[in-house]
Amino acid sequence: MGEDTTKGLRKRALRLLDRYRVTEGKGFRLKRIDPADTAGLDFDKAEARSLLAEGTERLAALQERLYADDRYAILLIFQAMDAAGKDSTIKHVMSGVNPQGCQVTSFKHPSAEALDHDFLHRHQAALPERGRIGIHNRSWYEEVLVVRVHPEILAAQKLPAPLVTKRIWTERLADIAAYERYLARQGTVILKFFLHVSKEEQKRRFLERIDRPEKNWKFSMGDIRERGFWDDYQAAYEEAIRATAAPHAPWFVVPADNKWFTRLVVCAAVVTALEDLDLRFPEVTEAMKAELEAARTALLAE
Repeated sequence: MGEDTTKGLRKRALRLLDRYRVTEGKGFRLKRIDPADTAGLDFDKAEARSLLAEGTERLAALQERLYADDRYAILLIFQAMDAAGKDSTIKHVMSGVNPQGCQVTSFKHPSAEALDHDFLHRHQAALPERGRIGIHNRSWYEEVLVVRVHPEILAAQKLPAPLVTKRIWTERLADIAAYERYLARQGTVILKFFLHVSKEEQKRRFLERIDRPEKNWKFSMGDIRERGFWDDYQAAYEEAIRATAAPHAPWFVVPADNKWFTRLVVCAAVVTALEDLDLRFPEVTEAMKAELEAARTALLAE
């Protein structure tokens, strides 16, 4: 791929991402982003797969540089309503990345041990090292989403009663924002994705899971119960995004009704973030070059 072509693709990607990137939460409204939006793009499946393949190839090359450069860590946070496509997006976008340089952690209900610590503890233990991409499938945001929608979960966290006030959600969001600022100052690049699916599309995907035997294992009655709290979740997501969006930890509110489009946007976001880091392979010194030549001579002499 020529340099001009690469620059052209980058400009197109940046324009696309500007549509969904949130770096200033004030005034943000979730309803402004249509879950079915495709930014005017209309690709068939073959075209979408081809574009994604180009993106994942570029991502794999950049991940190799990230690993060799060993200065930055990348943290990708994925949040969504059920059936929005988090798992499949992670699978398709990260398909070409070397497993040695990438780790995925899925956060489910906290264990008894986790509940004996602060709410960030188990997430901190899963942060990526320098040179690696860490993916959190759900994250510390669950503490201001599902816990907020279901206050009985908060009661099980054994917090001292004087600390459980009406301001607890505001306080937790402030703690998350401060923690993300800290991580950014330590060289962790944070990208947060909310895969924004519509209620109608979620219904269609749930019915597909019921109707197709090979997808039955994905279905849970708990998903239907959570669907009943749809409006509460939408309000909680909107407030979380408004309180924590920042240039050093942007949110991408990605339309998720069309999976091919979701994957392209996520891939573009990760690739452009890596490109912005000016990643380099370690410089080979004169002494190292001399060692390489000595090694070559020894091997040829065998």
